[in-house]
Amino acid sequence: MQGFGDFANIDIDRLIKKADEHFARMEEFQKDMDSYVGRAQDEDGLIVVEYGQEGLRELYLHPKALRLPSGDLAELIKTAVKEAAADLQRQITEGMTAAFGEADNPMRYINDPEAATKQLKEAEAAYNRTFDDVMGELDRIRRRLEL
Repeated sequence: MQGFGDFANIDIDRLIKKADEHFARMEEFQKDMDSYVGRAQDEDGLIVVEYGQEGLRELYLHPKALRLPSGDLAELIKTAVKEAAADLQRQITEGMTAAFGEADNPMRYINDPEAATKQLKEAEAAYNRTFDDVMGELDRIRRRLEL
């Protein structure tokens, strides 16, 4: 009898339990998402920014900021927004790491696309092996039944 490679050794109950745990952690993480707020300000405290998952939440401009040349003010605002968004991203990554652990954290692929590509290629190879095994077994059954 032709084997099914690694597919035949899958513990379905363990797989379902792990998937349920993963979804529960994801649901808990989703509940916490609203509490994550990236914050930043310029060095003089003239511009203060809060950035949430929906985008810019708060923008505080000290009256002295309005005396700056428009180009300088625009640069300070853009820099503060960028830093607040980076702060939010850091918080999300830390939250995902806390929820899923370092090894299972899906955010790790954001900064390492090569690792994501490698994982996808490994999954594709496993799928192809399983598909070939299944098709071979179906072909064997077809020949046995003389179809």
